[in-house]
Amino acid sequence: MRLTQLVRDLCTNPKHTKWIAPLLNIGDGLLCALIIWKVPYTEIDWTTYMQQIRLYLAGERDYTRIGGSTGPLVYPAAHVYSYSLLYRITDEGRDIFFGQIIFAFLYLITLTVVMACYRRVGAPPYLFPLLVLSKRLHSVYMLRLFNDGVAALAMWVSIWLFIKRKWTPAVVVWSLGIGIKMSLILLAPAVMVLLALGSDIWACIKLAVLALGIQLALAIPFLQTNPNGYFERAFEFGRQFMFKWTVNWRFIPEEIFLSRGFWWSLIALHLLILAVFGITSFLRPSETSLPNFVGKFLGGRHRGVALHSSFIMAVLLTSLSIGLLCARSIHYQFFAYLSWATPFLLWRAGYHPILVCGLWGLQEWAWNVYPSTNWSSTVVVLLLCAQVFGVLANRNHAFPRSSQPKSKKHVQ
Repeated sequence: MRLTQLVRDLCTNPKHTKWIAPLLNIGDGLLCALIIWKVPYTEIDWTTYMQQIRLYLAGERDYTRIGGSTGPLVYPAAHVYSYSLLYRITDEGRDIFFGQIIFAFLYLITLTVVMACYRRVGAPPYLFPLLVLSKRLHSVYMLRLFNDGVAALAMWVSIWLFIKRKWTPAVVVWSLGIGIKMSLILLAPAVMVLLALGSDIWACIKLAVLALGIQLALAIPFLQTNPNGYFERAFEFGRQFMFKWTVNWRFIPEEIFLSRGFWWSLIALHLLILAVFGITSFLRPSETSLPNFVGKFLGGRHRGVALHSSFIMAVLLTSLSIGLLCARSIHYQFFAYLSWATPFLLWRAGYHPILVCGLWGLQEWAWNVYPSTNWSSTVVVLLLCAQVFGVLANRNHAFPRSSQPKSKKHVQ
């Protein structure tokens, strides 16, 4: 009985994460080194990134004329600036080994921030090994050198700042992340909810202007040359993705996948799910209905309410998962955003720890099937549903009203 109690305490008592987290981080650092040493690098987009940066550094500022061997430049300006730095310190992209080392440190820094967020919300220790065991996530960072690793760092730093109620720095970092890759715009509904709940209408307007201003400031060199070309390439919302690369909707016929009807259906579904969460879950701390809250907010009578750390993280990561669920196509590098969100969402959905670990393992399997199959893509979509609708079904636990935990031992 004593051994059983000890194991249970080690798995469920958040106080143990203060030593479990750094040990796992150190162990993952050794694993990263082993991966770089033993597993061959796989060329996908790194060479194209470097070709695009070479054109930029040569003076090209027209986005429509910047491209590489695998396609045109389709990421915002902060991507160009961050990879310009990598271009310089990796001998114009030729020193891939050094690039892998940089991305290993990028991965470990992001992991440290992720663990800090998990500790802040009182996550149980059994979740922490799930943060370091993903084969696909290590591949995205150290074997592919995708820009999603840079964007994911910005995402998690902004989540940490939101949890700390540092609204302005959080919005700045989040906007910079969007400037690296547009995927972070999936957090926009959550950001609007948190700012509306935690401040007043004038503060929200100022922060919205700040976020937009950052995007414009980053894009100035390209806006001066071809503004339409920049926005069409960097923020191409209607971009058609190739069916053969999709991870999520492989199980539907290709003609349906490529149809505009399917695209509009997913947009409608996205808005519907967000509306349901807005009505039932996202406004719980305000203790009022959506119409009443909107009336008070727009009328300037709302002054902000205290928000629980777990509520903040749940809103942000739920918004992310809803966006991924309703995306027409997600690729393997998108796992940089989902992987570290999944354990938290499964936990807040109230699933048993054994089921949490089982679902995590099933998701890891599905994302490591290459190319995706009908079965693997079905699993990807169903597990996103398990996360999104799991927290919705258990919203009293997932989205607490209180600004403080009810006890020192258990954060609700």
